[in-house]
Amino acid sequence: MSVYEEIISARDQALSSIQNVADLSNLVDLEPALFGKKSTLGSLKGLMGKLDASERASVGQALNQAQKEVQEAHQQSKKHFLEHERTLQLSAEGIDLTETLRNPNHRGHLHLVTQTMERLEDVFVGMGFTVSEGPQAESDWYNFEALNLPEAHVARSMFDTLYLDLGERTEIGDGEGGEATKFLLRTHTSPVQIRVMESQEPPIYTVCPGRVFRRDTADASHMPVFHQIEGLVIDEGISFTDLAGTLNDFTSAYFGGAIKSRLRPSYFPFTEPSAEFDITCVICEGSGCQTCQRTGWIELGGCGMVHPNVLRNCGIDSEQWTGFAFGFGIDRLALMRHGIKDLRDMYTNDVRFLSQF
Repeated sequence: MSVYEEIISARDQALSSIQNVADLSNLVDLEPALFGKKSTLGSLKGLMGKLDASERASVGQALNQAQKEVQEAHQQSKKHFLEHERTLQLSAEGIDLTETLRNPNHRGHLHLVTQTMERLEDVFVGMGFTVSEGPQAESDWYNFEALNLPEAHVARSMFDTLYLDLGERTEIGDGEGGEATKFLLRTHTSPVQIRVMESQEPPIYTVCPGRVFRRDTADASHMPVFHQIEGLVIDEGISFTDLAGTLNDFTSAYFGGAIKSRLRPSYFPFTEPSAEFDITCVICEGSGCQTCQRTGWIELGGCGMVHPNVLRNCGIDSEQWTGFAFGFGIDRLALMRHGIKDLRDMYTNDVRFLSQF
């Protein structure tokens, strides 16, 4: 057998040994037989001194090539065993954090607040209203000034309102507020009403749902971020009786015929006259319970005739046009409709709670 045949035979034997190894431990035990001085390929290096000078180069090249192939096969086998062991380790030590639903085909659904908002929109659209939206970051003009709130009003203090730090003074470019130095997260959706009156000629019949922000501490009935829906009607000959009738129709459409509404005198800077909007307690239907404090009524929101100053701020002739506005909390409506006792339950993202609606 020639020296070249011996090299090929030793190489094939080493490759076969690597292929037949069962695990990493056996592969490590095999390394002396593959790369040690007494290995088959290693012992062939001793033949180099017995060869003619003319053959040494080609034989050395063939021997190096054989050793290289064995080393590559060894590295590939070692990598395979290491990856397999790592996979087994991860499988044994891993923790399954997947929250599995009872029904694997169960699909998610809209949040309770979103469901309530869409239901309210459907009710008002059915009554002939449109739906309007606006930005959540507003200027002092749209959130307060245009709504006839004086500078000293408590709602404009930093104790109630979340103001934004935008650095340099900013030109707002429209409205009568001129140059604004205060921007804030809107405290109600009334700024949308101002924008609608500025951009649209009367008659106007619209509702403005959306997210609002105030410096409230989270408790069973308050959140710093919550949702409102406000309505606005501007037309010729609109009176307080139209407001009362609209709210009564809404109450019946949303809560059912057993629930009625009433108005109580109140005060808001942007309406005159103003009223509080109450509905029959949805729990006891007026007979008196702990929820309504034995009165049979629950306060839902505020309303009133749009103040002439607000109309003038929006460029609307208060001698020709009159109107009314109303607003209430969407989150609170969801609570009352479904008998939820704590507002925070809707925002803790507990699947057991959310899956009920």
